[in-house]
Amino acid sequence: MRNNIFKSNIHPSEITSKTLFESRRRWMQGSVASLAALALPQNIAHARDGVQFPVPIDRGKNKFSSDEEQTSYSDVTRYNNFYEFGMGKEDPFEQAHRLKTDGWKIQVVGEVGRPKTFDMDDILKLAPIEERIYRLRCVEAWSMVIPWVGFPLSKLLNEVQPTGNARFVEFVSLYDTEQMPGQKSPVLDWPYTEGLRIDEAMNPLTLLTVGLYGEILPNQNGAPVRIIVPWKYGFKSAKSIVTIRLTEKQPNSSWNLANPSEYGFYSNVNPNVSHPRWSQRRERRIGEFLKRDTLMFNGYSEWVADLYRDLDLTEYF
Repeated sequence: MRNNIFKSNIHPSEITSKTLFESRRRWMQGSVASLAALALPQNIAHARDGVQFPVPIDRGKNKFSSDEEQTSYSDVTRYNNFYEFGMGKEDPFEQAHRLKTDGWKIQVVGEVGRPKTFDMDDILKLAPIEERIYRLRCVEAWSMVIPWVGFPLSKLLNEVQPTGNARFVEFVSLYDTEQMPGQKSPVLDWPYTEGLRIDEAMNPLTLLTVGLYGEILPNQNGAPVRIIVPWKYGFKSAKSIVTIRLTEKQPNSSWNLANPSEYGFYSNVNPNVSHPRWSQRRERRIGEFLKRDTLMFNGYSEWVADLYRDLDLTEYF
């Protein structure tokens, strides 16, 4: 059965108003510069296996959500690091319409009792979909506040029953140079890989993400499924995932392989450890002029500091 919710090869700039959608019952094609892409997406209803998009917004009950002002939908979807589509901040917005997400599958293998390949319908059935307003922090000293849509990654991992040898979780993104022309560049050793310790992956903050702003995850933001690890720098949150592998040994991490002196495996937001080429003590929220102090663990110390109680974060950065 076709997964129409997650057929996201339509460029965000092609989204029309709700009125046109309801009158014509289809997406209209438009230019890359369409002003529709600059506004909050319209509340166009989709349903699949009991999951309703847009997701009902309830900001008052999720204890993990930030109460800070949210970054505009335009900035969230137009200012991205997603090198699979190019190294420029707007390259993902301009190139990600190439990505075909229909029929997407994720295999979960390795140190598990029940290896399984999930399609998007399987994933949506695992747990209630919720919205969490998380900060996203990047090493270039900029940040955003984004209402992500998903559920704890632990729900998926529990489904495959990790063995006693599972100490790490590796994430592998799609490798396809036709769909992702940035992969023709040698800037990284493709496909993109990331990793977490198993306790980091099972932490309730770690989100298996399928949308943002109550809508389907746009291609340029990692469609159809990515992870969000809000206390770490944004590059730890693997996008367009095709494989999740549980391992006994620490997996390779693309940025750590590319430049281990600048990008540690842990990559926790720590203002006391500077990137070799810039300070991490202050950050600029996208849409604001002035900088603010960077918070330890990106402000999530309450839930994650104990994970690193016995770890020297200047050595294991």
